[in-house]
Amino acid sequence: MYQPQAYVVVLSFMIVSMLCWGSWANTLKLCPGFRFQLFYWDYVIGLLVGAGTWGLTLGSLGNSGLPFLADITSAGDRNLLLAFIGGAVFNVANLLLVAAIDIAGLAVAFPIGIGLALVIGAVSSYMITPRGNPLLLFGGIALVVAAIVFDAVAYRLREEKASTISRRGIVISLVAGALMGCFYPFVSASMTGPGAMGPYAAVLIFSLGVAACAIPFNWLLMRKPLDGRQPVSIKDYVDAPASFHLWGILGGAIWCTGAVLNFVASEAHIVGPAVSYSIGQGATMISAFWGVFVWREFSRAPSRSRMFLRWMFVLFLGGLTAIAVAPLFS
Repeated sequence: MYQPQAYVVVLSFMIVSMLCWGSWANTLKLCPGFRFQLFYWDYVIGLLVGAGTWGLTLGSLGNSGLPFLADITSAGDRNLLLAFIGGAVFNVANLLLVAAIDIAGLAVAFPIGIGLALVIGAVSSYMITPRGNPLLLFGGIALVVAAIVFDAVAYRLREEKASTISRRGIVISLVAGALMGCFYPFVSASMTGPGAMGPYAAVLIFSLGVAACAIPFNWLLMRKPLDGRQPVSIKDYVDAPASFHLWGILGGAIWCTGAVLNFVASEAHIVGPAVSYSIGQGATMISAFWGVFVWREFSRAPSRSRMFLRWMFVLFLGGLTAIAVAPLFS
């Protein structure tokens, strides 16, 4: 399999991962009226297609470790189970996050949900594999936490007459973030110790965990939507335009690309999972950029709200910069 070691290449992997994780949700925005529960079936298909494609290409090239298929067959049962559980946990978190995007908007759900996930995931991943300067790493995480607070204030100022559904969006974002921070340590653990898998194999098993969990959980959300709207059925999915299905599959493939690059970067000796995950979760800033400047979610917000948003971007940039240089000062 292909495994870069030069920090410049590894850093580029983490940056592209951040762009992918922060941009995939735009595909949902491009399907107006397509309920997220229906969109999610195509997203899962894209995730599986992406995992198989990257495994049979980059995962089967290079001189590091075992080729993709051999890596899967030689992995230990415990490692396979850990990656599978990581996928199941991610699935629940991601479904809740997509529901929060549908309720509260891209510029709000991502910074709150993914920001919280960053803190939980980075700390737990560092405990498993402590790499990188801890002062810079956790100092950067502290700046990201401050950015989350600023984003929440901006949202509250934007919605001075907030309804119950708006508060529900924030609560769902927080729950999604707490769960999202738990999936990465499972995947990291599957790539360490006896029977460890390489990152490409881990992504495929992870994706299978997502798919297996999506069947009962997404079906439940179709029958009992969290946004208070009417239930949806498989007929609604079948009757959707073909372009909507293509956007959903593309969204899953984009997220999967980010996951592959992030997991590969985490295996580089100088980086480690805590740094790789933290930079990847800079997706928060990317998604906020899309929500603010492309989808104009804050176009009618008061000036104080936009001021807090500007500070959010400054704090995120400062935090991500500190995290990015942490491996260089180990």
